[in-house]
Amino acid sequence: MSKPKAPSRRRSQEAFKEASTHFPGGVNSPVRSWRSVGMNEEGPFFVARAKGSELVDLDGKRYVDFVGSWGPMILGHGHAKVVQALRKQAQRGVSYGCPTDLESRLARRVKRVLPSIEKLRFVSSGSEAVMHALRLARGFTKREKILKFEGCYHGASDAVLVKAGSGAATFGVPDSAGVPESVAQHTLTVPYNDLAAAREAIASAKGNLASVILEPVVGNSGVLPPEPGFLEGLAKAAKEAGALLIFDEVMTGFRVGPSSAQGLFGIKPDLTTLGKILGGGLPCAAYGGRADVMDSVAPLGPVYQAGTLSGNPLAMAAGIATLDELKDKACYERLEKLSVQVVASIAQAAKDAGWSEKICINRVGSMFTVFFCKGPVRNFAEAKAADGAAFGRFFRGMLARGVYLPPSPFEAAFVNLAFRPKDLKRIARAARETFAEI
Repeated sequence: MSKPKAPSRRRSQEAFKEASTHFPGGVNSPVRSWRSVGMNEEGPFFVARAKGSELVDLDGKRYVDFVGSWGPMILGHGHAKVVQALRKQAQRGVSYGCPTDLESRLARRVKRVLPSIEKLRFVSSGSEAVMHALRLARGFTKREKILKFEGCYHGASDAVLVKAGSGAATFGVPDSAGVPESVAQHTLTVPYNDLAAAREAIASAKGNLASVILEPVVGNSGVLPPEPGFLEGLAKAAKEAGALLIFDEVMTGFRVGPSSAQGLFGIKPDLTTLGKILGGGLPCAAYGGRADVMDSVAPLGPVYQAGTLSGNPLAMAAGIATLDELKDKACYERLEKLSVQVVASIAQAAKDAGWSEKICINRVGSMFTVFFCKGPVRNFAEAKAADGAAFGRFFRGMLARGVYLPPSPFEAAFVNLAFRPKDLKRIARAARETFAEI
């Protein structure tokens, strides 16, 4: 087997060189950097365009895309109905700062599939949604402390940048500089999937716990499924303590099933945060839940929250078009079938090359992660114990063969509905050659 010839990346490298003069590290989000996969000097490729299952970089190289804008592109890039909806709305105006019926139309679609959400508020990012949900929980309960889980990433606001996984884990900063101790001291953390530790932490708050927040399926330490009874026990413990249960479904929302993770596991949280797929790839997020809790938000209640671009009409139009496509049950059946095929082909390639005892693949729905360790991987500590250098070699090998995985061992890969039979063959071939090579 010959190693594939490295494609020219001259234009991307020139773009990265200029970007490094404008932006810290040359990127506008740390997860876009390729530092953690051993490609710091040459930097990431820069995208020229995308369509369906593929990205095309500035040098014309095509890649099967497992990142999908970090989850939103469940229909694939440039889906005709989403593009049509955007074009139609753009001709009417891109932002008004006034209410539109698009907001209610998208809200109805959300509430139809997520019964736990009785009222909601649109915002522009997942970080915003979580920040406001936590403020709301504190305002409603009149309590200060929150409980989160190690490796669960809930955006970049101060209260949740504590053992946060994702980009923070990649760069070795689980507790970000700039977060005051006076803020962090109100955030309790315990290992994911450890119900006993969660109960102890809840008891230690001594009636001052406002909320328990978690990713019901962790995607920001790599994919970590909940163990049987964990979510049910956590919901019961939170309720008994008078704390609000918040499901951060920014990543899992509409991704792991039509009713998201809460429908998949049969849990009804008090509040939910959504993003990514909700806006069809445009900046859009939301938080919502029980009506009595949401009515504490201004202008009805004392918990303040506002946003100039909240409910942006372009994002609403894209979200409506996306969720309308996902109404068909067959979409999720096909997505599951594609995901099973992808993971099976990677596992078979590993087995054929003698790697089967050295990797663990976690999958929930169309999210998966290849951990370079025997497994199982159930929490952040076990994810961190995996061989990051081996993952970097795997990433580089797949990239050279035209398959783009998340450039971090602590992220989920996403299968999308635009994947075609030829993509599956390309992925399987790339995995066979890469495992044999590394």
